Amino acid sequence: MDAPTTTSGENGIAGEGGWFTPHKAPSTPPPGGDQETAEGRRPAVVRPVGRPTREGTARPTSDAPAAHPTPAAPVEQPAQAPPSSPPIPEPAAAFEPSRPAATSTEPERVLPQRSAPPVVEETSPDALAVRGTMAEIGPVADKVTSYFYALLFVRHPELRPMFPPAMDTQRDRLLKALLTAAEHIDNKPVLVEYLQNLGRGHRKYGTRAEHYPAVGECLIGALSKYASNIWKPEIEAAWVRAYTTISQVMIDAAAADELRAPAWWHAEIVSHDLRTPDVAVVTVRPDQPYPFLAGQYTSVETPWWPRVWRHYSFASAPRSDGLLTFHVKAVPAGWVSNALVHRARPGDVIRLGPPAGSMTVDHTTDSGLLCLGGGTGIAPIKALVEDVAEHGLRRQVEVFYGARTDHDLYDIDTMLRLQQSHPWLSVRAIIDQLAHLQLPDAIREYGPWNEYDAYVSGPPGMIRSGVHALRDIGIPSNRIRHDSVEELIVVGN
Repeated sequence: MDAPTTTSGENGIAGEGGWFTPHKAPSTPPPGGDQETAEGRRPAVVRPVGRPTREGTARPTSDAPAAHPTPAAPVEQPAQAPPSSPPIPEPAAAFEPSRPAATSTEPERVLPQRSAPPVVEETSPDALAVRGTMAEIGPVADKVTSYFYALLFVRHPELRPMFPPAMDTQRDRLLKALLTAAEHIDNKPVLVEYLQNLGRGHRKYGTRAEHYPAVGECLIGALSKYASNIWKPEIEAAWVRAYTTISQVMIDAAAADELRAPAWWHAEIVSHDLRTPDVAVVTVRPDQPYPFLAGQYTSVETPWWPRVWRHYSFASAPRSDGLLTFHVKAVPAGWVSNALVHRARPGDVIRLGPPAGSMTVDHTTDSGLLCLGGGTGIAPIKALVEDVAEHGLRRQVEVFYGARTDHDLYDIDTMLRLQQSHPWLSVRAIIDQLAHLQLPDAIREYGPWNEYDAYVSGPPGMIRSGVHALRDIGIPSNRIRHDSVEELIVVGN
């Protein structure tokens, strides 16, 4: 989710102060007092349930979901099925929604997550209502999201500055968020972690508790207009309950995170290495300590495109000097990627959101690592290799580095130097145009991989085919970590 709306899934409920009143007393009166819905009536009033805002759970070192986002609209940082995460409080009693997702105009490289089968529970009535609504609006999804934002900006013009100038990407994010929520509405562990990450990530947009009621009211106004064939009080009540709980989880997570971390970090570019005409390795120095784990990613905003954030994976394990490195590929119409590759120079200052992602190494086991990295997806793979080296365990690590041409193997020298330094590391370059063999297929010729944990990073198509190939050769789903294809949250690839 990108902003304080349901771009990533929120909840709200009506109370005496208006719609979806959050538990945290707003510092300013919540927007949207007595607004009517698109049909000229207010949605059903439901009282919110949940924990006080300040009781949110602590933010794990991996803030995932980044999300990704822009204020007041759902989504930024992708839901992720966590490999292992600290216990999280149950969401408000009346809820079992699902996690939202997002997309953007820049190339889609998805956010990290472990591929694991969803927790199967009996489908709840609210889940049926939410999924039924999403199926109904599917053919006119673009109209629904456009109408939602029109309602939001007309009724609450003070929220418009929180969003980027161009709204095309934002509309996509809202739809992805709703689809993700509908998909996982009965999988509370996945949903709650995703929402907590979104709540933390949305702090950088200036999202506050009092913004959620306005978003919820306009969301239901848009849904009721375009799902009028099936809309009835029971469905409206289900959406109100869902949005109420979602928003409370996000509000709680943001409040807890506020006690321990800034909403964003300023970072000065100290090195800009143009490896190819469209790929740059950018190193930055944060203005204060920036804790993260190898394999994670963050969101980046440049001074040339305010309020436009894109996700990039860290290309190294945490360093003693505190520097952070990213691999950025400029893509057509990619505002942030083109600015970072062609315009940024040492001395420029960018902003970073919190770290996110669960594509990290489990150091409690000695299983081998099978890593597939395509294009700039080699960045987090390199970070994982460094992480294993720093822990001093001689775990076998097999890296398959995929590219269309040898020209695209922009970081092969670095990977080969790592291989020379660590006998437990093996690096294989797979070049499509030379071998006439795609990366996922290449792994079938090696192995066996039964005792390995697999990591996949790269473009969405490669992620999908890679995961499929890994399952085909017998690697269990719960041992495959990858960029989340469902979220398709834009990353610089």
